[in-house]
Amino acid sequence: MNLLRQDNWPAARQLHSEIDRLFRHDRDSVGDWLPAVDIREENERFVVEADLPGVDPQEIEITMEDGALSLRGSREVHKRDDTDGLRRVERVSGRFFRRFALPDGVDADNISARSNNGVLEIDIPKQPQVQRRRIDVNVS
Repeated sequence: MNLLRQDNWPAARQLHSEIDRLFRHDRDSVGDWLPAVDIREENERFVVEADLPGVDPQEIEITMEDGALSLRGSREVHKRDDTDGLRRVERVSGRFFRRFALPDGVDADNISARSNNGVLEIDIPKQPQVQRRRIDVNVS
């Protein structure tokens, strides 16, 4: 029994994509999809983890400018035709772009990144905090 016609999926997917473009405020016009991202703060650093399976780490561009960290790249589209025997395609491809505003006090010169099993981890160290100290007033 076939409840949904398969030929309607591309139209539904395109409509869903267009609705997403209207309502995503952190998305740049060059992005076709958004990778899932986790951000956590630790005592001495911030860590950004992005799920990027199928993306060549050498093709990922990470930039820091004006207090914003930008992440861009692409996952290539594999040509599919009727002979592939695919009944359902859910993996998105194309270009992605994410931008995150970082708080004051990050050490932009020492940001590093590494990729492991399709997860990109960006390490954003915090600048050492200047400790508050009391200054004695000398009487002359």
